[in-house]
Amino acid sequence: MAVLPPNTSEADFNNALQAFAAAVGDEWVFSSDEDLKPFRDHYSPVPLEEDELLASAAVAPANVEEVQAVVKVANQYLIPLYPISTGKNFAYGGPAPNVRGSVVLDLKRMDRIIEVNEERNFALVEPGVSYMDLYTYIQERGLKVWLDCPDPGWGSPVGNTLDRGIGYTLGFYRDHNAAQYGLEAVLANGDVIRTGMGALPGSDTWQEYKYGFGPDPAGMFSQGNYGIVTKMGIRLMPQPAHYRNGLVTVPLREDLGPLVNSINYLNDLNMIGDPWYGSPLRALLDNADFRAAATRRGGGIAEELNRFAREANLHSWQVELQFYGSERTTEANWEYAQEVISDRIPGARFTAGESLAIPLTPEQLHETTGPYSSNMRRNITQGVPGLGIWKNLGRTQSLPDTWAQGHLGLFAVLPRSAESIFEAQQVFADTMADLNLDGGINALSLGVNWYQYAFLFSAGFSTGGGNADNSPAGKKKIADGLKALLVVAGEHGWGEYRAAPYFQDAVSEQYSFNDYSLRRFNETIKDAVDPNGILAPGRGGIWPGKSRG
Repeated sequence: MAVLPPNTSEADFNNALQAFAAAVGDEWVFSSDEDLKPFRDHYSPVPLEEDELLASAAVAPANVEEVQAVVKVANQYLIPLYPISTGKNFAYGGPAPNVRGSVVLDLKRMDRIIEVNEERNFALVEPGVSYMDLYTYIQERGLKVWLDCPDPGWGSPVGNTLDRGIGYTLGFYRDHNAAQYGLEAVLANGDVIRTGMGALPGSDTWQEYKYGFGPDPAGMFSQGNYGIVTKMGIRLMPQPAHYRNGLVTVPLREDLGPLVNSINYLNDLNMIGDPWYGSPLRALLDNADFRAAATRRGGGIAEELNRFAREANLHSWQVELQFYGSERTTEANWEYAQEVISDRIPGARFTAGESLAIPLTPEQLHETTGPYSSNMRRNITQGVPGLGIWKNLGRTQSLPDTWAQGHLGLFAVLPRSAESIFEAQQVFADTMADLNLDGGINALSLGVNWYQYAFLFSAGFSTGGGNADNSPAGKKKIADGLKALLVVAGEHGWGEYRAAPYFQDAVSEQYSFNDYSLRRFNETIKDAVDPNGILAPGRGGIWPGKSRG
């Protein structure tokens, strides 16, 4: 299984390994097949094939100086480096590189929590710090600040932020890239830069005013390959006094339009946390007649679906709302949300949920019963990292062979409107049927909402064959089908916001305005700051000159 870096002789590779060892210590250079197993993409669509994206080695520096030394060696031998924070972004490629034979630069040893400021609500951390590490640090010191966590929460705030991950509390915080305030990076030439106020010696506002003076390059390190981020500031949410939720249901299929508009209004006023959409009609999917109506080619017909809803005494859509603040303000905001929605949707129903003082007790935090979706993942509404979604998806359990034990997925960004959702339901369901992929998309499928919609389409695989086929041919079929879906999505103006290395070129290909002027701009910068093309070539669809084409 051993691979070499591209265009590198075995002798040069061995010399490079020795130089890496001199820089970081022998025990922190990994090159055996056994040692490299953790650096594989465990959901790879081409496992054990010639084009599986495998690392040739991994190097784990402990500090910025060691990162600089590794970069110097990589430039000397023209070996591509692929930096990772913790490599826990499974289903997005995990720790595997864009280029087969790259050396993974594993930053997990850089695990310092440099500062957590309770009065000014920020943290400054290194890439090896996980959400769980940072949460533990905060709890042990009794600090009244919250993280906004992805689900699952075992990854790194640095890595998740750089890949533009999202969370579940109030809007500003759950857009993790927006909540990034100041970073430090090692460039391809070994130079170290700090963005924003971090470039001003003696400044104490690095995590409060992230722009500084002049152009702000911080965003270019997100899904990019211009440098190796070694420190990052993140804004933390002040711990509120109270949490409340409530469930809204609306009767008709066409009510989704005014419901979405109402939630957009409340969300953009920053009055609610993450809104969790769903459909009570999912309870009818075991009914063959209803399932046929919901999955009909060309999309579900509103009149027919409304008839099923009436006969079952069910509403067509629901959304759970989360509120943070004091007990009084959360109650007032819940009442105001009811007013806004009632004015727009006759027949809307409102069910008050929980009203809880913060911090929650351990029993409340781990409660898993109740009618609301948050009861299954309550920790993430409270800034508590966990592995709930991982367990719910069966990744930690022994499952029947026919169950999906892994998946490949993509998120197409849609306009925040019901019309876009209905169109995406039709387009993706019909396309997946044409490709003979079982993605579960039907007239009840919805997007994930924060400040835009991202419509998930995915396909699972397992060891058991069938629709969840874990064979190499089965995985390849799924991957090829998802690439075809990318093209269809692009034709409708729906671009992906995030992708595993295997899909990144296909995603980049959809962003073609003015003969790919954005990509050409990014390539120009890449050639200037990384002339040897050693830093994560191909990440974000950006290739150095020697690899282009």
